[in-house]
Amino acid sequence: MGRLWGGGALIAIALFVVLGFVRSEVDPRALSTILALGIGAGLPACGGTWLLARHFGVRRRIGHRREQLRRDTIEAEVLKMAARNDGRLTAVEVASELAVAPATAEEVLNGLMARELAEIEITESGLLVYTFHDVRHLSEKAAARGILEPSTKP
Repeated sequence: MGRLWGGGALIAIALFVVLGFVRSEVDPRALSTILALGIGAGLPACGGTWLLARHFGVRRRIGHRREQLRRDTIEAEVLKMAARNDGRLTAVEVASELAVAPATAEEVLNGLMARELAEIEITESGLLVYTFHDVRHLSEKAAARGILEPSTKP
């Protein structure tokens, strides 16, 4: 709460100084006047803006957006990998090809599975294989038909 009050107070001081400058009879083009205005109003305005930005968590939101973009990019790369590997991937393949931590690779693959873009299968030796149904059947795309059109299969 202190950042909010401090930021608001500094902005108010800056506005008060600017108001005083506008009502004064000084030469606005003089170097000394410009410097005085910059110090008297500019510094409090910058400080107040900084405090208000910190209070409202601008960095946190930017960081969250950056992390979401990173995750979306990794997911897109995983889907491209799945297309190159017949729709089947392991966490180790994802981690090694995308240079991410194995835990991150598993997290991304599990997220795709939770959104029903992938299913999980297990080998005889216990290896988890993520299967992407839609990717595996991309070759059928050219034979697609309308939902209400009758099937050509007997």
